[in-house]
Amino acid sequence: MKKRVASLTVLLGLSLLFVLSGCGSNDSKVSGSVDNKEKMELVDEGKLTFAMSGLLKPLNYKENNKLVGFDVEIGQEISKRIGLKANPVTNPWETIIQGLKGKKYDAIIGSMTATEERSKQVDFSDPYYISGAQVFVAASNDTIQKKEDLTDRRIGVMQASTYQQDAKKYTKDIKNYPSDIYALQDLEPGRVDAVITDKIVGISAMKEGKLKIKDVDNVLKKENIAIAVNKDNPALLKAINKAIKSMVEDGTYGKISKKWFGVNLLEK
Repeated sequence: MKKRVASLTVLLGLSLLFVLSGCGSNDSKVSGSVDNKEKMELVDEGKLTFAMSGLLKPLNYKENNKLVGFDVEIGQEISKRIGLKANPVTNPWETIIQGLKGKKYDAIIGSMTATEERSKQVDFSDPYYISGAQVFVAASNDTIQKKEDLTDRRIGVMQASTYQQDAKKYTKDIKNYPSDIYALQDLEPGRVDAVITDKIVGISAMKEGKLKIKDVDNVLKKENIAIAVNKDNPALLKAINKAIKSMVEDGTYGKISKKWFGVNLLEK
């Protein structure tokens, strides 16, 4: 009789455990999904793998062999809100869209300007910061004081960037670099007369005091910087936009932005 009661107790315990386990799986958030309805396509299940050049300080760069910067923190926060582990990686900028289309990573969170031409290949999220194309020259350069002075000058830009088109409006003498910072470093020794790059990148380099450069005139154009995802991944795009919106609304975005730049980049 005691053995029979013990057996029934074990069976009831297992049944209760099964029921509780079933309830738990229904209520928990499934990794790699949006509201458990739309499946996100991910390179590695449970992770949001996002790419950047890793050469764009302070937006994304390596420190002690670890990727850090504004873009990295934005990606980490988005990953957390989606319910995924952040996995930032680097890829040469000139092939970064090809890498996305080739499913090497899930998204590009690397300060990419959302353009009509790029939108033919990828989908863009809502902007996660607003900047602009800015002209920079050596601090000792007094011959270039406005954008019109760029005519027929040698201008440095990052290869495969939108700044190439800006430079072509003023000159045919354009020097391409793998990184904006490398281009800015060539201003003082006179290897280029001017550099067109992201305003934030140049201003940050000036603030650090390592480069003796200055900005010229107003921005050439305002730019919406957004996150790129593949066109066959609408669920991921939806999740990223939802995460960006919530970050802005609860003040987390502002804190990250002010940490790196002292201002909220979506209010500029």
